[in-house]
Amino acid sequence: MTIAEASRKYGLSADALRYYERVGIIPRVPRTKSGIRDYDEASCGWIELTKCLRSAGVQIEALIQYSALFQQGEETVGERKALLEEQRRLLTERREDIQRSLDRLSTKIEYYDQILLEKEQKICAAGSGR
Repeated sequence: MTIAEASRKYGLSADALRYYERVGIIPRVPRTKSGIRDYDEASCGWIELTKCLRSAGVQIEALIQYSALFQQGEETVGERKALLEEQRRLLTERREDIQRSLDRLSTKIEYYDQILLEKEQKICAAGSGR
């Protein structure tokens, strides 16, 4: 698949795909005889993983490190697992922070809902007393 096709399929710009390859997040993409990128199944797997982890907020540096470790082979399995566990821990912390923020916002919204309800009740009571 060409870079344009991969770009459309994954919703990433061609520049982003080139960047991910240049910094080592996506291992070198196979090329045609004329030098055009030809994304294969393995390349697409890396794009999917990258997109998923980036959308979750995983930093570029962690993805570069993970990819480098992966390319070093089986002897880095433990390091890769540790890196992913650390990213999961960081994401869990962020999720908890977001949940606290959502809870606080919900409490504030409920407070304003109550004020609006009381106002509405006063207006209705005043209108029915005429």
